[in-house]
Amino acid sequence: MNLFTIRLLNQQLLNPQFCQPKELVSWMGAIQAQDYTMVKWAVGMRLKSATIQTVEKALQKGEILRIHVMRPTWHLVAAEDIRWMLKLSAQHIKSANDSYAKGHSLDITEEVYTKSNNLLEKILGGKKSLTKQEIAEHFERAGLLTDRYHMTRFMARAEVEGIICSGEGQGRKHTYMLLEERVPPVPEITKDEALARLARNYFRSHAPAVLQDFIWWSGLSISEAKQAVYLIESEMITEQWNNQTWYIHNSCRTRGKIADSLHLLPPYDEYLLGYKDRTDVLPKEFYPKAFTNNGLFYPVLLHEGQIIGNWNKSVKKGEIDLEHSFFQENVCLEESLLSNAKNRYKRYHSFL
Repeated sequence: MNLFTIRLLNQQLLNPQFCQPKELVSWMGAIQAQDYTMVKWAVGMRLKSATIQTVEKALQKGEILRIHVMRPTWHLVAAEDIRWMLKLSAQHIKSANDSYAKGHSLDITEEVYTKSNNLLEKILGGKKSLTKQEIAEHFERAGLLTDRYHMTRFMARAEVEGIICSGEGQGRKHTYMLLEERVPPVPEITKDEALARLARNYFRSHAPAVLQDFIWWSGLSISEAKQAVYLIESEMITEQWNNQTWYIHNSCRTRGKIADSLHLLPPYDEYLLGYKDRTDVLPKEFYPKAFTNNGLFYPVLLHEGQIIGNWNKSVKKGEIDLEHSFFQENVCLEESLLSNAKNRYKRYHSFL
């Protein structure tokens, strides 16, 4: 089993199959999206040909949404998937947020949540898009606390209850709209259908992967994750490797040319974040160079399936400058590989 080749192919980092952001995000199931600017590159680099405007247009039109789902963190999801994904993960996210609040003596009562939800429906009605700061001004006038903690909790609760989602962009500022006004209704599906769909989305785009990877990525309980895998068992190929059962969806591509592949991965990219165990692609000794203990991830270089270094960008007088460094001194890469990878990033941002 060539883990690197299969992952690169099905994460759409080799020979991408899709032209539109909506198709790509739907294929991936969800893409982690803490860094709003860099997640656009995470999408763009996985398309056949794209500029940042391609991705921003999809966000502006609401074809893809940025929202807290699955785990209590930001993700991009396809609009038509948001309702069933929220139903699967809402209780888990609410429990995690409530547990954090109790541990820090920061409880918010259900009565206050109801007031904030009702107010959101009122001020966002009529397809309005407002930033968190603009919403906070309305909340303050209504007598609600608007410090960072309370606003984060109010917005997260309204998201998981299907009241709000990401709205039309205002430059780099994230906005909110009412979900019912943003996303057309779709037929409801059962919990088993949702579990099967989530497992299918994950294993077709992240394989080879083990059950623990899927549990980590999805935020499902162990029993729910096992049920999800069971529901699509007939679609899966299994292999025993390193004393574990690895799953590959039968739609996965398995053959491709990995030699000389080089990518500038954004921070929080699915190639790292999509798995519980990352040692297959990044030796543990280099973890601190890729992410911190408290979950801050850095941009990294991906060469032939393995993380080998860092990169960063700066913009001066309208020119973009990309620098890189390797984790080890003995890394030898052809300059043309680095140049091609950097030029692709520049083209995406319309700097070339």
